Amino acid sequence: MRESALAGCKVLVTRPAGQSVALSKAIELAGGTAVSFPVIEIQPRPDDEIRHDLADTPAPDIVIFVSRNAVEFGAPYVAQHSGAIAAIGRATANQLAEAGHCVSIDPGQGFTSEQMLEHEALQAVAGKSVLIVRGANGRPLLGNVLSERGADVHYLDTYERKVAGVTEADITELDRSWQAGGIDVVSVVSVATFEALVGVLPSSTLVRLRQTPLVAPGERVIQTIGKLVPGIPAIQASGPHPEDIVNALIEWRRTGTSS
Repeated sequence: MRESALAGCKVLVTRPAGQSVALSKAIELAGGTAVSFPVIEIQPRPDDEIRHDLADTPAPDIVIFVSRNAVEFGAPYVAQHSGAIAAIGRATANQLAEAGHCVSIDPGQGFTSEQMLEHEALQAVAGKSVLIVRGANGRPLLGNVLSERGADVHYLDTYERKVAGVTEADITELDRSWQAGGIDVVSVVSVATFEALVGVLPSSTLVRLRQTPLVAPGERVIQTIGKLVPGIPAIQASGPHPEDIVNALIEWRRTGTSS
């Protein structure tokens, strides 16, 4: 039964503290144990800086929100604009709807920039103004391709990702738990999360990380992590949502194979 599908499986959850609850709950509902170890913090940019950036931006024909964080920290700043609203990912679209915005450009179950770029509404964009609401230093693919298609692309960076304040005591406890068999799988949602995890772990724990199966959403994330740490066992989830991660873990437990 699903309630016991992950029985005995201990999963390291690295999502930001405020965003890990749903995944941890889903793991535990499937019988597993979630070990919280947030390595990234999401912080809003100062209001005056965002408003300054927005003042220099023309009225957009299309506003693209790249994530739930982009909605949380950026939606209030574009509420007065009448451009078409686009959302990358189902969770992003749902959050926009909850905030009272009508999403007209939605890649369905897709959750990547590549899938968004396939949408018919983003093909003939020459001469249109596009505003991409994102985190600082976000992935440039979306804007680059739209610019190549003739769009006038602008960015509204509304939040920053920073390495969480992990203490020496936190690291020591994690290393002790890992050594005692307390971590069976590591869960990351992005390459940035994995890089932050690697950045805070001592060499002794990194050895264990390289030998521990890692579950992450999407082929690009898995492939990039595989280049950073060749040979790391990888489990590819179909998406970033808690149910996607848990379903991938259940299938891995059932078949005993990884990517």
